[in-house]
Amino acid sequence: MAKENDKNKNKSAEYGAGQIQVLEGLAPVRKRPGMYIGGTGLEGLHHLIWEVVDNSIDEAMAGYCDSIEIEFMPDNMVQISDNGRGIPVEKHKQTKKSTLETVLTVLHAGGKFEGQGYKVSGGLHGVGISVVNALSSYLRAEVKRDGKLWAQEYKQGKAKSNVKAIGTSKETGTKIIFEPDSEIFPEIKFDLEKIIARMRQQAYLTKGVKIKIIDSRSTEKEKKSYAFFFDGGVISYVKHLNAGKEVKNLIPFYVDKEKDEVSVEIALQYNDSYKEHIFAFANNIHTVDGGTHVVGFKSAITRNFNSFARKKGYLKEKDDNLTGDDMMEGLTAVINIKLREPQFEGQTKAKLGNANIKSIIASVMTIALDEYLEENPSDAKAILGKCILSAKARLAARAARDTIIRKGALEGMTLPGKLADCSERKAENCEIYIVEGDSAGGSAKQGRDRSFQAILPLRGKILNVERARLDRMLGNNEIKNLVIALGTSIGEQFDISKLRYNRIIIMTDADVDGAHIRTLLLTLFYRYFEELITKGHVYIAQPPLFRIQASKEFKYVFSEEEKDEVVKEFRLKLDQKKVNAKAKKNKDQKGKIVEDVEVLADGAATEGEMKGISIQRYKGLGEMNPEQLWDTTMNPESRTMKIVTIEDAEKADKVFDVLMGSEVGPRKRFIQTHAKKVRNLDV
Repeated sequence: MAKENDKNKNKSAEYGAGQIQVLEGLAPVRKRPGMYIGGTGLEGLHHLIWEVVDNSIDEAMAGYCDSIEIEFMPDNMVQISDNGRGIPVEKHKQTKKSTLETVLTVLHAGGKFEGQGYKVSGGLHGVGISVVNALSSYLRAEVKRDGKLWAQEYKQGKAKSNVKAIGTSKETGTKIIFEPDSEIFPEIKFDLEKIIARMRQQAYLTKGVKIKIIDSRSTEKEKKSYAFFFDGGVISYVKHLNAGKEVKNLIPFYVDKEKDEVSVEIALQYNDSYKEHIFAFANNIHTVDGGTHVVGFKSAITRNFNSFARKKGYLKEKDDNLTGDDMMEGLTAVINIKLREPQFEGQTKAKLGNANIKSIIASVMTIALDEYLEENPSDAKAILGKCILSAKARLAARAARDTIIRKGALEGMTLPGKLADCSERKAENCEIYIVEGDSAGGSAKQGRDRSFQAILPLRGKILNVERARLDRMLGNNEIKNLVIALGTSIGEQFDISKLRYNRIIIMTDADVDGAHIRTLLLTLFYRYFEELITKGHVYIAQPPLFRIQASKEFKYVFSEEEKDEVVKEFRLKLDQKKVNAKAKKNKDQKGKIVEDVEVLADGAATEGEMKGISIQRYKGLGEMNPEQLWDTTMNPESRTMKIVTIEDAEKADKVFDVLMGSEVGPRKRFIQTHAKKVRNLDV
């Protein structure tokens, strides 16, 4: 017993002050970058740009900046400048260093804590620009202020020299030039489209501010540039979101008021779609999970529209009130508020929690909506007509959904007859393949692992839900079977906790029809099961396009380019075998090669071009036998799958609306624009 106690004492002695590591300055950022920017992938890389730009946006919201410029330069350098007040350069009384150096090298140092430097701000923690500095191999700050041009350079967050005046200037502003550190980021590749979308959004939210993007990375003489300026604010944003759609109220609702030191700017317009699109922002931060500002907005709409509908006779005494869901169908709205002390829930700032904001939004909306509905009677009638029609469809959909649930419960625990279910009952271990047609379904059923893989064959193409309400949609047998199989229900009764499969895998043929079916299914999931996508449950299987064989060796490949590479590789091997065989015949008695044989292995081959290589093109999953389907597409050890994500909900919505909506013009332009990118189209 004594020996055991001694052993425990020795163990405890190993953990003491010497084991406590103190990381000073910006060392914690370089040690754990994911804590500050979410990760070191491409999202984290772009976060560096957002942090610097957000400082300029804060200057614009404070009324001191009306021009922001982002320039991408060679060697992964990024330059971001504004014409704001410029970061102060005088000595800071706490750090005894220049304020510029303090802001760039000390975490939680900034002018946004006490509300003195900024009335409203998106950056609250004071870590933004210092984190960018820490994660850059090189950073240069230039400040125009107090009649001079000041500059300082840094390497991995450490100052290379003191702040110095390098010239004079009558202007004010800040310029940050930085190069992300390749020691931190394994891939440094800026997505210009992503940056353009983000900056366009910021320009809508900060009316009167010009944001310019310049791409100087190419060797071409002319630089690519993009500029955004919207004097209309969020009303311009709503019109942009509804571009190409049939709108109900031709005059969008718009209010821009300040109440209790909170700036409220809201625009809304209804279109002919069946889904709501509410984009909510607090101090220019996109609160994707909503919050008190969205709650106040929805309650005001529901109360005001019901009151107006009864006052004008659109709703009779016996009619039930319209619900919040009835009001949301086809609504496009942007809520943009600015406040002193935003309380965000969580580090990602995805939800606003300030309790007083709900009543402020409701109060502002109530007065403005009453005026709008009275002053625009034809638009009010069009909006309420859509909402009342939505209410009728909601009741019909509820009846249809209840019928599906009752029918499923009576016919075998909600499982459709065509579903080949798995034996595993824990959802986290299960996956379901949605396959095209009975032929592919038969191969998949035979090739699968029955313990955890379920198969649901679809007959033909499902209904295009982009053009149909829920009641009509639930009349489609294929969609009905899918809803029952998933177990989550749909619409207002959707419950992701009842999902029966952790992975939902779309597996269709690699042809035009297969792509169309895949698009229809993705439209269904995006419009009615969006949480399945955002929670990472939806995948797309990647069956091979070709099986290439030479002698006894074969490979499956997934693209034309890969096919050319594999054929070239096989040609090399076959030619080398010829070399070896001929050389063996030409050896003299001493074993020396007396004749060289040239290896002919340049260029790509097509089917039948060279003897000895067999190229099989799979036009459908049904062409693969069960073993091949398992080996290439269903075996977790060897398969390739793409997970479906919604990186940019606004862009995704636009694409779905263009591809699957009722307007032919935008779809025609989309096809004409992207037609040249399509290779070997099977018609």
